[in-house]
Amino acid sequence: MIALDTSSYARYLDGIEDVDTRAVDLALQNQSAAFPPVVLTELLSNRKMPSAVRDITARVPLLPVFDGYWERAGLLHSKLLSVGHKAFLADCLIAQSCIDHGVPLITHDRDFRHFAKAGLKLL
Repeated sequence: MIALDTSSYARYLDGIEDVDTRAVDLALQNQSAAFPPVVLTELLSNRKMPSAVRDITARVPLLPVFDGYWERAGLLHSKLLSVGHKAFLADCLIAQSCIDHGVPLITHDRDFRHFAKAGLKLL
């Protein structure tokens, strides 16, 4: 299983050819792609997304939320902020979901590099 971030999936949908978008394409083809729940929320919040793309996006499996997830995500957010890192709450929720499942995240967003010390694997 490989998690997809909003940044790379949106770039993939826009037809951008890059390392991350090729990884998204491969994960989708291999049916190994999954969204952290917050990513699906971010993607479906795009009012301009065509309904056909919205339907395809909604069929990508979600990583389930485990007991204690919200507490772990909150502590992760607090830890990163306390050492001066930029840490958006949505990014913390995405990272914690991937950490909980031990799956790598395909992302174009460099802000996720701060989560590596907490166990996030990046592609």
